[in-house]
Amino acid sequence: MIRNRQILLASRPQGEAGPDNFSLVEQDLPGPEELAEGQVLVRNHFLSLDPYMRGRMNDSKSYAAPQPLGAVMLGGTAGEVIASRNPAFQAGDSVVGMGGWQEHFVVDASQRGVLNKVDTRHIPLSAYLGAVGMPGVTAWYGLTQIIRPKAGETVVVSAASGAVGSVVGQLAMARGARAVGLAGGAEKCRYVVEELGFDACIDYRQHPDLASLSQALKAACPDGIDGHFENVGGLILDAVLLRANAFSRVAMCGMISGYNGEPIPLQYPQLILTNRMKVEGFIVSEHMELWPEALKELGGLVATGRLKFRESVAQGLEAAPEAFLGLLKGRNFGKQLVKLV
Repeated sequence: MIRNRQILLASRPQGEAGPDNFSLVEQDLPGPEELAEGQVLVRNHFLSLDPYMRGRMNDSKSYAAPQPLGAVMLGGTAGEVIASRNPAFQAGDSVVGMGGWQEHFVVDASQRGVLNKVDTRHIPLSAYLGAVGMPGVTAWYGLTQIIRPKAGETVVVSAASGAVGSVVGQLAMARGARAVGLAGGAEKCRYVVEELGFDACIDYRQHPDLASLSQALKAACPDGIDGHFENVGGLILDAVLLRANAFSRVAMCGMISGYNGEPIPLQYPQLILTNRMKVEGFIVSEHMELWPEALKELGGLVATGRLKFRESVAQGLEAAPEAFLGLLKGRNFGKQLVKLV
């Protein structure tokens, strides 16, 4: 047997999530000799921490079932096959899946898509949880299928230094559009402009009210806003609506400003009508038919160094809860991971 450490959801948050909502336990897993036909034993090297996990901690109606209480926290993982009784996988293969917040997991890999082999010769294993994984595909889908930027248009991205937002801007620029980001803090804004190449980045912490943030967007977007990729909501979305052009498009990806259950009212929803705007929410897992196209482009860009990304890496399974809570407060820089090996 293999001694496996796991982090469970111990209780549902009442408002803001905290460390007490999680518990660290140990459990025995079948060793290589005890695997059933079709099963694969994986050692996780990286856990992916993502904002959507906060919504699943609540017992409320949403696009996905709530995270079960007393069960391993759900989440993406990248790791190595330790043993296999499945002909499609061999020991030593690098794989990604939904292994959850634990050091090992056993999966029936005969189910299509639950475990995928990845090539790490030109792309780091961790990138398959970020720029060449779900966050990257999320960015690609919202930009190419909803915003659909034309050369010369202006695309605004909230949480621009994060795993999703950083990819949105770079893909927009590759299509000839201007990219304007919003991020929290001078260091993140410098990174977005100087390293990622965005045309401008606004530090929203320096603009705490709608009038100030709207003026900052006006200065950064003198020709208005044609496309917006929303990860945050609240004040940022209000300010974007004030600067939006006629027939602009908004891809609604995340609303992290309301993940603790508070309402997020719009101050001027009539602008959606006045400007004949398209506002569309999406869940990237509902568009699996487009993932191969997205991953081909993203993988090629990362492998050739044309798509840049940054990672915040917490060390050890026990660090996952605090790293996740920090992610919800914007303490991460780029993709938040937990390194286990």
